[in-house]
Amino acid sequence: MSGRRVKSVADNAPLPAGMQAPPHTGDGLQSAVRFATVPGAICMEATANKIFRVHDLGPTLAPHRAAGKTIIHCHGVFDLLHIGHIKHLEAAKQLGDILVVTTTPDRFVNKGPHRPAFPEKLRAEALASLACVDYVAVNEWPTAVETIKIVRPTLYVKGMVREEGKRDHTNAISDEEQAVINCGGKLHLTDEETFSASTLINRFMDVFAPKTKDFLETFRAKHPPEEVMGHLQTIRKQKVLVIGETIIDEYQFCGVLGKSSKEPVLAALHHRTEQYAGGVLAIANHVSNFCDEVGLLSALGAENSREEFIQSKLNKNVRPHFLRLPNAPTIVKRRFLEEHLSAKLFEVYEMRNERLTPALEEQFLKQLDELLPRYDVVVVADYGHGLLTDRAVHLICARAKFLAVNVQVNAGNRGFNLISKYPRAEFVSLGEPEVRLDARKMTDDLAAITRTAAARVGSQYFLVTRGSSGCYCCDVQQNIAEVPAFAIRVVDRVGAGDAVFAVTAPCAALGIPAESLGFIANVVGAEACMIMGHRSFIDPTSLFRHITSLMK
Repeated sequence: MSGRRVKSVADNAPLPAGMQAPPHTGDGLQSAVRFATVPGAICMEATANKIFRVHDLGPTLAPHRAAGKTIIHCHGVFDLLHIGHIKHLEAAKQLGDILVVTTTPDRFVNKGPHRPAFPEKLRAEALASLACVDYVAVNEWPTAVETIKIVRPTLYVKGMVREEGKRDHTNAISDEEQAVINCGGKLHLTDEETFSASTLINRFMDVFAPKTKDFLETFRAKHPPEEVMGHLQTIRKQKVLVIGETIIDEYQFCGVLGKSSKEPVLAALHHRTEQYAGGVLAIANHVSNFCDEVGLLSALGAENSREEFIQSKLNKNVRPHFLRLPNAPTIVKRRFLEEHLSAKLFEVYEMRNERLTPALEEQFLKQLDELLPRYDVVVVADYGHGLLTDRAVHLICARAKFLAVNVQVNAGNRGFNLISKYPRAEFVSLGEPEVRLDARKMTDDLAAITRTAAARVGSQYFLVTRGSSGCYCCDVQQNIAEVPAFAIRVVDRVGAGDAVFAVTAPCAALGIPAESLGFIANVVGAEACMIMGHRSFIDPTSLFRHITSLMK
């Protein structure tokens, strides 16, 4: 048998009397301490010997296969190893001779920003400590498909996770089953008593603040996960038109050198540059991950249009329509960041905030007139850089079947871009600063301000995002649902509001409960905060798993 093992600190220590070293060696993870001499403790030496690199499993298992032994393969996250896992693995071992267990690596555990509770090293060591388990490896891919090709199990054993297909929102199990069949094996489902690691972690570990835990407890009782995810699945058939400014987000990653020796200027060393499709491009990409048919109406500069880059970054089911702006560049917002902490140093904007010429405005209005009747939901992302003129706004408000609006105040529009420019919007999503600025009330009760703003535009839903404080969602009856934030790990807040708006807008068109809309908003926000800029977009699979994890 082959396989290179990471040495533990106990490699040179003798085994206790009567204990024989296993015939195979392990690799991949290291045990920190050997407890064999401690009465009743796990032998970590033996545990380490079971842990392999996933690529070494093939040659390691070859002698077993040649000897005619039955190879059983189990795969999962195994975050917080519990009695349900143990019963499942023991049942699996009874089906054959050799039990191989692989676990999802940390980077692919998509059960929310608070997961995994235990890193892959500890999860592998916990699995290896079980007597029924012969080999353990940390997977290198999001699913077990590639690992199955290496292990080539006789049986691939899963717990009862499908319940008529309702709980498998990823098709991962179907793909894994096909991989097993292709290798000459078959899928086997155990019927052992099951427990949820997510439930145990959510309810008995201090993952969330008491207020958040109380909210989740109440929300679970009123809204089952199938209902919430059903909303997100229903919007698939909606036709959505996204309107707004195209923005290229450019991130300049630097290392800070310190103050310049001659001037009061911060000096930084450039490391690398990344460019992302931002602004309305990001909105369209987020929406198109959940809705099959998405139109995009925006504007590009004739100077340095970056059209080739933009077209390459749009999802395939986004149909773009671009207005061409002469004597102007496509907007670029260039952010300089200290790379280690991802702390923003300053920003430089490349743009011309000029209103459309009469001829261009007529062209834009004609495009609006043609496109608006074709779509069920119109999503307006107004960044305040001149595209959405008064005439365009009033035409959109008059012709859109269901109108969702997000208006942003930023340094580029200098605070002149407010929701009051829209006389009608069925759904509004704003940050708290925008709501307070529009009302000219910095410290007044936010709930009262929200109700007033919602009534003024005739909103069915008025969503106010509040960062770490979660969100308010006001419905047409003026009831406000307050939903706490679920974000635990924050990489970058830029673009989180865009993601929330993009996913919730078509959900709002369904007329779902305000509390459910706020819940979806904050789960999306938590997912978006883990993404640098617009490096990627909200993925339905990850979102579904995050929702499922929170609701256990």
